[in-house]
Amino acid sequence: MNKAITDGIVFTPSPFANGLDVWSRGNGTPGSDTYDTASDAAFVPADPDFGGALEILKTQSVQRLRYMGETPLLPGCYLQIRARVKAVSGALPSVRIAGFAGRADGSAVPGAQLTGPSQALTTYGAVVEVSAIVGIGDRTGVDMVWGPEAIYGHFGLDLAGANGGVVRIDDIEIIDITSAFLRDMMSLVDVRDYGAVGDGTTDDHPAFVAADAAADGREVLIPEGTYFLGDSMTFTNRTRFQGTVTMAASSILSLTKNFHMPAYIDAFGNDELAFKKAYQALLNNSGHDSLDLGGRLLTINNPIDMAEAVNNRTTYKIRRIIRNGQFSYAPGSNWDTEVYTSQATYSPDNPKELTNVANVANIPVGSLIEGNGVGREVYVFQKNVGQGTITLSAPLYDADGTQVFTFRRFKYILDFSGFDQISKFSMSDIEIQCSGQCSAILLPPTGTGFHLRDSFITRPKDRGITSHGEGDQGMMIDRCQFLSDESPLASTARVSIGLNTNANDVKLRNNRVVHFRHFAVIGGSSSIITGNHIFQGDSTQNAVRMPALVLTRINNRGTITGNYIDNAFIEWTNETQQFPTRQGGFSFSALSLTNNVFLASNTIPAFKYIVVKPYGGDHFINGLTVTGNTFRMIAVNIDRVEGIDTSFATMDYDRFRNVRFSDNAFNNISLRSMNPMVLDYEEESPQEIWDVDFNDTLPFAGFAQTVESILARGPIRDANNDTYWGTPYYLAKQGPQNRRVRLFWERPVRGTMTMRVRMDNPV
Repeated sequence: MNKAITDGIVFTPSPFANGLDVWSRGNGTPGSDTYDTASDAAFVPADPDFGGALEILKTQSVQRLRYMGETPLLPGCYLQIRARVKAVSGALPSVRIAGFAGRADGSAVPGAQLTGPSQALTTYGAVVEVSAIVGIGDRTGVDMVWGPEAIYGHFGLDLAGANGGVVRIDDIEIIDITSAFLRDMMSLVDVRDYGAVGDGTTDDHPAFVAADAAADGREVLIPEGTYFLGDSMTFTNRTRFQGTVTMAASSILSLTKNFHMPAYIDAFGNDELAFKKAYQALLNNSGHDSLDLGGRLLTINNPIDMAEAVNNRTTYKIRRIIRNGQFSYAPGSNWDTEVYTSQATYSPDNPKELTNVANVANIPVGSLIEGNGVGREVYVFQKNVGQGTITLSAPLYDADGTQVFTFRRFKYILDFSGFDQISKFSMSDIEIQCSGQCSAILLPPTGTGFHLRDSFITRPKDRGITSHGEGDQGMMIDRCQFLSDESPLASTARVSIGLNTNANDVKLRNNRVVHFRHFAVIGGSSSIITGNHIFQGDSTQNAVRMPALVLTRINNRGTITGNYIDNAFIEWTNETQQFPTRQGGFSFSALSLTNNVFLASNTIPAFKYIVVKPYGGDHFINGLTVTGNTFRMIAVNIDRVEGIDTSFATMDYDRFRNVRFSDNAFNNISLRSMNPMVLDYEEESPQEIWDVDFNDTLPFAGFAQTVESILARGPIRDANNDTYWGTPYYLAKQGPQNRRVRLFWERPVRGTMTMRVRMDNPV
């Protein structure tokens, strides 16, 4: 920066030859005395050293010389005042640069340093140069610091010491010396100053290292060009990329002082590559726990293999976060689902393995498996090419023998399947825009604590979040929106699924889910599903609806609380367990549905909100709580809210226990399921045996197994109309369908009994 060049400012004062009337013997302010016609000063036109010079006889203790013109002093501009002086005769004085610091109103700046270094004249005729640097800022090398109030100066010099000496002074010069301070002032170090070429082939790594070392807190500038880095590079100072860098996939670029996505986009000039390198740095730098995408929309042309991007790690267990941005699909054939068919053999004795798999090398890990006896959301967890085997994410329910299986490998924008394990990984404030052409996230095969919060998964073609192993252990999905690409379709025609899980302890909380085939297929136990709004309706009439939640773990230990489930239902199965599976054990157990809102419209009359679907015989319900829920139908009535789907098997009703249906609200539903059920039974004519038929009114149309209490409602009267004070005994599970309770009296009586009856055995 040089204001004389850039702005045309003239800093140097008028030469003495132009007259002494602009040279003050005071501060240089208007009205001060000048050297014009003074008896102690004269212009000497032909000095052998200076040419024209001002000759002064020193008559004051401090003899001042100031230019009366106002030399501007600008922020960021530093001026050097220079003068050449020699003693001619008499006493030898000392000399120094001096000035007057002026404010906008013409007054002096208080506290300003008005003089520069002093230098004594020791020899007659010897030319001595004195100088000083003036500026607003207090920087090293600035002799006269004037501060931000100063906007101009009257510059010159002082003669100090003994009087009586004669000195001659050459024309005073003022120059803009800001360039001497430019590097410090701009806080900028240019890699080109340290040998960087930027031709894309020369290894500029040594120059980058040297520039970063020299910066010492200043910003490192990478100007336009393409800079090849032959090794990993860690910047300890901030960087500014005007050009781009290229480096091997295994090399790491760590921007420690501006670690965020915009900086990596500037560095690599490509969204996808920039994200890979930033993620690589995130997992290789202990100084950062999160990658901020800076609110950027990243256009992704190919599925991102997250493990390949990191390159040097297969396991990572330290908390890391990606936040604040969007991923968007870019069209191309790389997103097409890969489909393979292969013959393989399955045996229930080895429930999570396929053997003798033809062409196993061609089948990708993470593929969805389809075939006879294969449940929903079963994936290829691992494969062994040498042994011709595939490890499954879950067992098959009825696939014993050899058959041809279909394997579908969906394409995901973020694919973590190449890792062995990733734990404590979080994504927040993210949107993954799949545009109906790809899926969103494939989890690592193992890991704990994956967390997605405050994010959108928008229009996935096939899957939102897929677990092909147990990378979902302890997974948390909080306050997210899952938005389907299949809203115009009938619910039965939809194929996309929001997410699936295989491991335990998953939390799905406060999410909004729109128009998927299923929101979640839950394969693990101890899940907490709360506060979600799931709606899966369509515009069809007399419609079949699909389950919002598919629970495939029979010993479930799950909690489903406070959800709004709209035009969908909950299905509880054992389809990812070989059958028959129960030879002792808990069977369908430990599931709690509390305080949910269930709503549906225009469904078929056979619609149910809670469906238990056993695969294989000898199963029963052993712990189900349904309390505080609201069940409502619109534009149609249904018989009941719960049922057993016997497509594959029925259940052992004799063994039902610990089933609680209570405190629920029913609208447009014929049977209000309760267990225990309380009812009044009236026998109008005296009978010794009362048969109380519950028909299918108990939950799941179960057996009338236990009578908890019997109490007369009003008097019981015999054939003589006398009050009878005795009590009956009962036999449960009577009648052809075990739905009657038979009361036995001492003699024929009539009246009304209030009964509390259960469809399960006592706990």
